[in-house]
Amino acid sequence: MTDLLLSNDKLDQLRSISKRVRNPRARWVEKPGRHKQRNLDAVTEDGAIYRIYQRQNLDDDLDFSCGLALIQRGGKPLSLVRYNGASHVHGEIRYACHIHRASAEALAAGRKVDSHAEGTDRYKTLAGALACLIEDCGVEGLSANHDERDLFDGT
Repeated sequence: MTDLLLSNDKLDQLRSISKRVRNPRARWVEKPGRHKQRNLDAVTEDGAIYRIYQRQNLDDDLDFSCGLALIQRGGKPLSLVRYNGASHVHGEIRYACHIHRASAEALAAGRKVDSHAEGTDRYKTLAGALACLIEDCGVEGLSANHDERDLFDGT
């Protein structure tokens, strides 16, 4: 949750504004709970600071997250978007990859900004999720490859 109230247009702008990664070679760190994490810092031309994070469960390839947060001076990071793997159920989404996007409605209601999710077939792996985040969120100075499409998935 956050005390910051933003419109959906402003949230879209924060997600899409061009931002450059300052530490593209950030190292992975093993964390308690059998997962590893990597945090990347990005900045916009006007000096706004963002964190791009990746988390991967060491025992379950489908249990991953990749997200973008706005780092607020004197406040908690504001999660703007998170790309999750297919390791769990989220509402009507059953064991499928899904994307959480912060919304003005969730902020105004005091809910977690990423409480709503939409299913997606744009990625299947953490690397594919990062490629989608880079594409969707105007990230420069970092690269990742999209997952190859399945020969039989109809695309």
